[in-house]
This record gives sequence, C-alpha cells and structure tokens, in this order.
Amino acid sequence: MNTHTNACREGQPNPFSAPEAFSRLDETDDKVFYATDRFVQHLDRTALDTVENLIGQLVVEEHPVVLDLMAGWDSHLPEGLAPARMTGLGLNENELRRNPALTEYVLHDLNADPLLPFPDETFDVVLNTVSVDYLVKPLEVFREAARVLKPGGLFLVVFSNRMFPQKAVKVWRESGEEERLILVQDFFEDSGLFEPVRRFISRGRPRPRDDKYAESGLPSDPVYAIYADRKGAPAGRAARPQARPSYGRKPSPEELAERQALIKTTGQCPYCGEKLKKWKVPDNPFSQTWDNEFMLICFNDECPYYVRGYDVMNEKGKSGNSYRLMYIPENDCCLPIPVPGPKALRESIVEDEEG
Repeated sequence: MNTHTNACREGQPNPFSAPEAFSRLDETDDKVFYATDRFVQHLDRTALDTVENLIGQLVVEEHPVVLDLMAGWDSHLPEGLAPARMTGLGLNENELRRNPALTEYVLHDLNADPLLPFPDETFDVVLNTVSVDYLVKPLEVFREAARVLKPGGLFLVVFSNRMFPQKAVKVWRESGEEERLILVQDFFEDSGLFEPVRRFISRGRPRPRDDKYAESGLPSDPVYAIYADRKGAPAGRAARPQARPSYGRKPSPEELAERQALIKTTGQCPYCGEKLKKWKVPDNPFSQTWDNEFMLICFNDECPYYVRGYDVMNEKGKSGNSYRLMYIPENDCCLPIPVPGPKALRESIVEDEEG
C-alpha cells in the first residue's frame, strides 16, 4: 500500500511529519560514528558502474560547479566529466581528503544543522549518493539544495537497499523499496522548488564475476534515483534527458532477424549469442501446458533480453520479475518465459552449455 501518498490524498497528515519518523536506533553524535574511516565501497561494481553512467547521462553542463552532499572518498563521477569546481560536504576529513574528484571540501553535519554553508545559486549540480536514508531533517536539506542550485540546476538523489541500520531513520527502515521511491519524491515535492521529479530504477543485473556473492544467485545491488531540476531554468534551455538503464549492446533489427533465422542451426540466443540450454518442461509451468517435452532457454544473466526484462516487468507492476528468451524447436519460434529471479527454472536444465 502507498502509505505516503494515500495519506496525503485523504487529507490526513503525511506520515513523515510525525516526530518519531526520523528517529534512529543510534542517536549518538554522528561525528563520533563517522569519525571511523570507511575506505570501502557500499555497492558492488555493477551498481557503481550504473551510478557513474547515470551521473554521466544527467550532468549535461560542460564544466559544471558540483556539490557532493554527505560525501566520502569517492564521488562516483564518470570519466570525461570535468567539473569547474567540485565541493564535497561531509563528516570524515580523511575520506574527503582522499577523494580525487574534489577541488575543496567542507566539514559539516547536516543532521545537526541542515543549512548549507554556501550562497544562493552557487551550483549547477547537487549530488547525494546512498545517504538520503540518514537525514533526520530531509525536508530542510532538500529546500537548501534548491536554494544553492542555480535555476535549472540538477538535484540527483541515488540510493539502494543497503544501509547502516543503526543510523538510518525509522521511516526509511520500515518502508519497502517502492515506498522509499515515493518518500524521496515527497521530499522533493514538499519544497515546491523543483520541476516534476523523474525516476530511475536499475535492478536484476548480474553481480560481477569476481564478487564474493557471485555464486549465490543474488542479483547486483539495485540502484534507485529520484531527480529534478530547480525551477526557473533560462528560457530556451534544452530539457535535461531522461536517464535510461544500460542493458548491454542490443543487436540491430537486421542482426536480430538474421540470428533468429539461424537459431535452429546455431542453438544460440539471438540477443547475446550464448548457447541455449535444454530445459525439461514441467507438467504445468506458470499455469501453462505445452505439448513438447523440451524447450531451449537462454540462461545468461547478462543477456540484454533478460536484463531489460526487469524494467519492462516493473513498468507492468510486476516488480522483481523478468523473463528469459525461450525457443520452441517444434514451432521454430521464440517466446518470453517469465521468471521471478535468476535461479528460477534452473532446476529443470538437463544439459550444461557444452552438452
């Protein structure tokens, strides 16, 4: 249930206005907690690449003046992005000092004082990466982000499903991932200072092969983002692009048609080129019965067809599901077969890739 927006629609107080909504399990001074150096990445490599790609898509200014809110030792800037000035605001001086993207840094605790120590209309871009869940005064901080942005400037808020639970606020801990998207959207909209927000969702990607959880079947860390421009962009300025997840190289329509025509001979997925695996048809998979005993299915977790399926299914209201490419030899045709996750259907594989 959409508890945040439903409450507003019915004219009831928004749940995040309650004082306890932004309480934490650990209310000790944040300066003490963040005094510990944490030179580790908080997302896996696939997710980090997604964040860099996202920033690269959205920051269209040639030499932007950028503020990294709640910064650490890595601002996740993509190669080729050359800020005229890059300011990091955070709590751990050792981490900020080691951040190669920063031209300057400011030690400042937003939970103690949400007012940003910068003049109005200073920045072209404000970034906040995997830390919005720790803000105890997010409404004030989002209004401040708008104040220090130039008209038309970008505020990009990125988050995942990882957190330090002792420092995450109650409303975040008790919300599902879909509700968190709504919550951050509410923060933007409460200020009244931004253009309509847009969303970015990337999930279901395979973990890097060298990741310690790669063999577990768990997908890569999801990446969620809510972003918007500050109102008042100069007339005639080009609209900021809509960010899109990267699915890997997709074959052209001509290539795809050629590969599909040869699939009976090659036994390869027309989207990724991987060898299809022989799959024994259960008696009644997904409430459907087929006459043939076997199908051929692409089980490559990096196949663009499968990866893009997560986003297609999410748009249809089936979050967390995707589909794989299935080839029916008897009919010489390809169909999508739904899957609720990367491990689904694998128990019925009857031969490996070399079989």
